Amino acid sequence: MAEMIINEIAIQPGENILIRLAISRLPSGTEIDIPVHVFRAKEPGPVLLLMAGMHGDEVNGIEIIRRMIRRNMLQPERGSVIAIPVLNIYGFLNFSREVPDGKDVNRSFPGNANGSLASRVAHRFTKEILPLVDYGIDFHTGGASRSNFPQIRCVLEEETNARLAHAFGAPYILNSNLRLGSLRKEASQMGKSIIVYETGESLRFDEAGIDIAIEGTHRVMHHLGIIHTSTPVSQPPIVCQKDTWVRAPLAGLFRSFVKNGQVINHGQQIGTLADPYGFASHPIISPVSGFVIGLNNMPVVNQGDAILHIGY
Repeated sequence: MAEMIINEIAIQPGENILIRLAISRLPSGTEIDIPVHVFRAKEPGPVLLLMAGMHGDEVNGIEIIRRMIRRNMLQPERGSVIAIPVLNIYGFLNFSREVPDGKDVNRSFPGNANGSLASRVAHRFTKEILPLVDYGIDFHTGGASRSNFPQIRCVLEEETNARLAHAFGAPYILNSNLRLGSLRKEASQMGKSIIVYETGESLRFDEAGIDIAIEGTHRVMHHLGIIHTSTPVSQPPIVCQKDTWVRAPLAGLFRSFVKNGQVINHGQQIGTLADPYGFASHPIISPVSGFVIGLNNMPVVNQGDAILHIGY
């Protein structure tokens, strides 16, 4: 790609530039824009998208990209890197997953220029950024007091996704179907391969997960030929073809007996649910053998709340 155009600004090979993609204004009149970092090598090659902050309270992905920019780790030797630390500026400012209209940007693709605020953000991204990229890593974090163990999510039947996932080298790879309105589904329809990295809990830094992601991103860049060297994977990822959520059978106080990342067996007691008055305590039993890839850290739960995510 000899010339790359974003927001009517041309970025030539060998240039590094920060572009501010205008989205809308706050009721106060303050303009809201999305900073887009573009790093281009002189030598042609693939375009890799690194994006975080789709949900404004998911700070781990934001910090991953911020550190890589700060440490000058995104300079390509071939091709280009487009880095967007925060897509959902509204949610970031308000410590919120959604935009002010209550909608989820990651269920709003491809978006609409005249639609809801979430739809407008998705539309601008779909029109300005997505056509330029070949591959992508979308960084996310567990929501609603749930913590995710470091993992890659993608459709493993797609060979390119599987190669990217294994190159990244997170502890777990979860086969994850495409969801209607998601960035991954829209990208797939456009022939783009985007994998999702999940780690930690909203509004809290997960230092181990951040370090894994920085090394993993460099490995993907190396795999794509964007850079020449990277740190090898210390041990092969564990692949989970299926997953299931254990949900609270009744409301009460949840106490977990297991930790994120640990191996569990079918029939194993993984925790208890108790009423707050000391009358009764009910065991929670694992329905399958597998690996704990997500854990609810909120002790007070309602009936039906997701309390444990198992990959197997």
